[in-house]
Amino acid sequence: MAVNSQVAETSTTTRSAFGWRMLSVTRIALGFYFLWAFLDKLLGLGFQTCRTVAEDGTYTIDAFCDSAWINGHAITEGYLVYAGNVNSPFHDFFVDLGGQRWTDWPFMIGLLGVGLALMLGIGTKIGAISGSLMLLFMYMTQMLPSTNPILDEHIIYILAILAIVWVELEHQPIGLGKWWRSLPLVKQNAWLV
Repeated sequence: MAVNSQVAETSTTTRSAFGWRMLSVTRIALGFYFLWAFLDKLLGLGFQTCRTVAEDGTYTIDAFCDSAWINGHAITEGYLVYAGNVNSPFHDFFVDLGGQRWTDWPFMIGLLGVGLALMLGIGTKIGAISGSLMLLFMYMTQMLPSTNPILDEHIIYILAILAIVWVELEHQPIGLGKWWRSLPLVKQNAWLV
């Protein structure tokens, strides 16, 4: 009987360790999603920025083109003014925002900050909340989704980020979170976790 108990305990421990690692890997992947968007918009790497799609579906990539933020292009204008859903109840609000150049700075800093926080495992609470707000605003520009009356990938990402960060917070097997939480400044200011 003791052998069966020991096997069950080992099996549960192994599954838990695997689960914690998978949560960390998913957190890092979500962070990379934000970091990549930052890099693509900053430099124009040809994935969303500097890609031209022809009518026949073929495309060309002009990396480091004039649409890159580093070359002075208005990053939020393209998404908020031209890519939003005209049927969204918030369409006019976001079109007005997209025409203002100051919106590029918080958007790009947000993409970079959320990406680094989630990938490194430091400041993950702030990263999760900031990333969720960014995704919620992106969702609001696309309302209502064409494939589902309520959910789209933005809402799924919000749920995943919040769940992963709050569940993984104390067990983070991959990342700098344990070191970060041991710093006196972070111990005194729990919101920095």
